[in-house]
Formats: sequence, C-alpha cells, structure tokens
Amino acid sequence: MEATNLQKKGCGPKLSNAPTVIVMVGLPARGKTYIGKKLTRYLNWIGVNTKVFNVGQYRREAVNDTSHDFFRTDNEEAMKIRSQCATDALMDVCRWLNGDGMVAVYDATNTTRQRRNRILNFAEEHCFRVFFIESICDDPGVIEQNLTEVKVNGPDYCNKDPEVAILDFKLRIKHYQSAYETISDKLDNDLSYIKIIDVGRRFQVNHVADHIQSRIVYYLMNIHVTPRTIYLCRHGESEMNVKQRIGGDSNLSPRGMEFAKKLSDFIESQKIADLKVWTSELKRTAQTAAHISAPKENWKALNEINAGVCETMTYAEIQENFPEEFALRDQDKYFYRYPMGESYCDLVTRLEPVMMELERSENVLVICHQAVMRCVLAYYLDENKDNLPYLQCPLHTVIKLTPTAYGCKREEFPLEVAAVDTHRAKPKPGDLSVSHNPVEVTAPPATSPTCDSCSTSSDDNSSANDSTSSSSTSHKSTCGVGLHSAHKFSFPGSKILLPFSKQLIFHKRRRHLSNGGVSLHRDHSVDDTVVHEHVVGDHLVADKMRRGVSFPHLPSQLSTNDDHVSSANTGAVSFLCGDEDDFNGLEDEPPLGGVVVQVAAAE
Repeated sequence: MEATNLQKKGCGPKLSNAPTVIVMVGLPARGKTYIGKKLTRYLNWIGVNTKVFNVGQYRREAVNDTSHDFFRTDNEEAMKIRSQCATDALMDVCRWLNGDGMVAVYDATNTTRQRRNRILNFAEEHCFRVFFIESICDDPGVIEQNLTEVKVNGPDYCNKDPEVAILDFKLRIKHYQSAYETISDKLDNDLSYIKIIDVGRRFQVNHVADHIQSRIVYYLMNIHVTPRTIYLCRHGESEMNVKQRIGGDSNLSPRGMEFAKKLSDFIESQKIADLKVWTSELKRTAQTAAHISAPKENWKALNEINAGVCETMTYAEIQENFPEEFALRDQDKYFYRYPMGESYCDLVTRLEPVMMELERSENVLVICHQAVMRCVLAYYLDENKDNLPYLQCPLHTVIKLTPTAYGCKREEFPLEVAAVDTHRAKPKPGDLSVSHNPVEVTAPPATSPTCDSCSTSSDDNSSANDSTSSSSTSHKSTCGVGLHSAHKFSFPGSKILLPFSKQLIFHKRRRHLSNGGVSLHRDHSVDDTVVHEHVVGDHLVADKMRRGVSFPHLPSQLSTNDDHVSSANTGAVSFLCGDEDDFNGLEDEPPLGGVVVQVAAAE
C-alpha cells in the first residue's frame, strides 16, 4: 500500500516554476555530501539560489553522540531524535523555498522507502518538486578512500584516534545496510531520480521533469572524484595594461614576457603529470604560454569580457563619455551589460561549457583574463554574484586550486615580476559615479596613449588612475583625431571592426494601435539634433531618442508644434534607424529615407 502511494505522488506538482527539493540517497561514505555541495555550488554559480540542509549537522547540534550504537535501528530513543532532526531540516527547507530559495538539497542517507515517502508527502503538501540522487558504490577502494579522507577528518571523528574512528564508522555503515532499500525501477518508476553508480562509471536516469532537473543531470554526468589540481593565472602584463586601457588584442609588455618565462619555470618545478594548458584566442594568453612544454588548447569561450563600445577606453574616458553607463556599472556590476557588449552574467553563461570540461579533466593550467578568472574562482570557491566582479586576481600570480570533499583548497604563488595593479575596488555607498577610486600602480603609466585596433573581447582590468579632465585631450593630441572617430568596436561574435562614430543601422518596426494608437510618423534633424515626431490621436508630438530605447518615450505634454531639442556638439554617438524595407543588418552608409539619430554621450 505504501509503495502504491509513493507511485501516485510521482515527482510532485506539475507547475513549471515549482521549487525543487533535491533528496540525497545512499549509505554513508558514498560521496553524498561531496555531490550535494558541488551541485549546490554549480547551481548558485549559474544563478539558481540553492542551499544545502545537512541532517547530520542538525543531529550534531541536538546530541554529541557519534557512537555506532546511536544508529542502530532498534535504538528507539535515538530513532526519535533522528526523526525530529529530519523534521527540523524539512521545516527549514520549507522556509527557504518559500523565501528567496529556488532549490534545496536535503542531505541525509534517506535509505528507507518510508523516509522517502515522508519527504514526498511533505513536498506534495507544499507544492514542491522532488528529485532524488542516489549514490551507489560497491568498490572497496573508493569506500576505503572515502573513509580515510572524509569521515576520519570529518566533523564526527575529527578529534578521535583514526583507527578507532574507522572501526566505529564501519559498524555504523552496517546498521544502515540492514535497513537499506534502494530506489526500485518497478516500485518507484514514477519518481524523478538519477542513480550514480561507482562514482560515475554508470548512470541510471528516470523521469526528468523540468529544466532544472535536466541541468542537474547534465552536471552530475560530468563530475568525477579523481584527485587533480587546477592552476589559474592571467596573461602576462600587456601593452594595454600599461596604458590603463581595457580590451584590445595587444602583445605582452617586456615585463609580461619576463613573466611568461618564469611561469614556464614554475610549472616545470611543480612536476605536474599529464598537464594540459588552456588559453583564450587572444595573443597575450598564447604568448604567456609559449615557453611551457605541454599540450595547448585555445578556447574562444575563455576570451575576456566584451566591453562593446567601451573597448580600448580607460575608465576615466568611460566616465567622461558615458557617465550614466559608468554609474550603472558601479551600481550592479554583475548584471550590468556594456552597450553592445557583455555582462558578468553573460560571461558565466559563456564559460559553462569550459567548467564542464574542467570537471571532466584532470591537471589543467588555465591562462585567461581578469573577468574570466573571477568567474572561475567564484565557481570553485563558492562566491556569490555580488562579490564575484570584485575578486582579487593580480597579474603575475599563479593560483593553485585543489578540490576536496567539503570545498576547495586555494594557494597563491606570486612569481616576483612587477606589474600594474589592475584591480578596481568596489565603490562605497554614496561614491557611485563620483570618482574612479584610484588604484596604486607599480609601474608608470604610458604618457600618451595611441590608437590601437581592438578585437571582439575586452580586458576588464584597467586601473582607474587616469585624470578625467586630461584623458580625452591626451588621446586627441596623440592621434590627431577625436576619441570617437578613432575608436573602434565590434558586435559580440563579429570580426568586423567599426569606428565608434560610424552610423549604425537598426531595425525599426512601425507600431500601430487600434485605440489611441502610436505610430512613428517622421523624424528630421535641426542643428545636428534629431527630433522624433509621433502621432498620438490627432496630435503631433516631438521627442528626443535616447540610446538604448527601442521606441521613444511619449512626453507628458502634447504639442501640435515641433519641439526642437538643443544639440550636444561633443561626444555624440551616431545610430541610424531606417525603414523596414531598407534594413539589411549592418550598413556603412544610411539608406535613402533613413534617419540618423544623434545621441549625446552626456545623457
């Protein structure tokens, strides 16, 4: 009868946005906590709010008894305590999922069908989905390794004699084995679950019900527990770093070349077996890896964050030309997206295939860029999205990551080669868009930056010690032209470089509404300023187009006359809105009938 009820409940409610409870299943020393923590770290990294609820921790807070006798099935008093701890954990799961949480990992043995049925009843009552992860392992070598590395050094036995601890823990496992009921293909065929057999040698997946569950399966089928080491470093100091400019595809500076040689010596001294070297497709990472004797692989996904129209600018120039954008980025750096560029959130999505391959690999050296390195470190060190864009990733320093059962060990190795400090600290409340938060530089900046061609990716690493008032003047005097006419950028994924002042073509659709509808009537330019006229009912009104707005905002006052907006003659960015029949993606010159939109950069 109990099995029948279990089948009827299935995987929970059919709501597409229902919160999910991930239920770990398996005997002790099978890697449940390891899997649960890694999965939680991954889901948080991709933006799914997830938290682990370890029932063992609730037990340790309730009683201090770790003896194997406490886990005997005939110990009625202990069973009541364990049942109450499980209930307390479920109540906290409910509070989490009814708040900001999207996924809860319920980490316990859950080895009986009765216990799993209780969780399903709880989930059905609160409209939660349930996904089971059962870890099955009969390999004596793996079990012995888990006993030594996890349980002897774990919270239950950390202060006890290792031999006594292992003996006691083996007796605890026997108590669980006497009552263990695995998830059955026949009795539990309506449940959503994955079985991980012998630490990933085989998998059995059943009834994946939604997108979150498919992501979970995808991730679990890529991880392994083989001991390994990951080395991370940024490219050597580049010419753009010295000039305090973001982006570009410049060569290494002399000190960057020196770091490349020292990096090779350091890697050789580590004597890493079967090492692989991963770089981005930009020159500075390839030049940094040039002296290392190991197989190399280039990843486009490892390219630096794309700064869009801000490529090759200094932070001072960005603040001068785009003060609103500069302030918005300081307010929410993780989600802020550069105009025609990327955000850190976009970068995490781009890096997900790289992280999956890292999970499948063994010893790897990743030579990348500051924003990319921050995302990788946030994944392994379980940093939240607010701290991710401000993680310290200094030039000419190697970071060694060693995954462990309960986290990741981090070690830093500065290679003693001077470099500019490219870290830009998180602005304090009230300081947003006011100053650049100047950063101390260990090398003199370039006196007169010259125009450099740039690629589709950007180094989010410029120090912000440039003088706002002199940056544009310096650039003009060196290049002989204004900043905007000399600067180039490209759309993400495109290799076409476009001058910043080039007129861009965007697809403009006419909109018609039946009642009081709005349609774009015509636009014209007066004194280099575009006035957009709209028909609202029987009235003709004018409004100025703002960058980033797909359709002009309607003014509060209706007017039958043309409202001319005064021109901003400096720092204007040109866009072009052409008729639908004239649109062909991106053009160098405006088509007939097209409308040039001048947007003042100060807006």
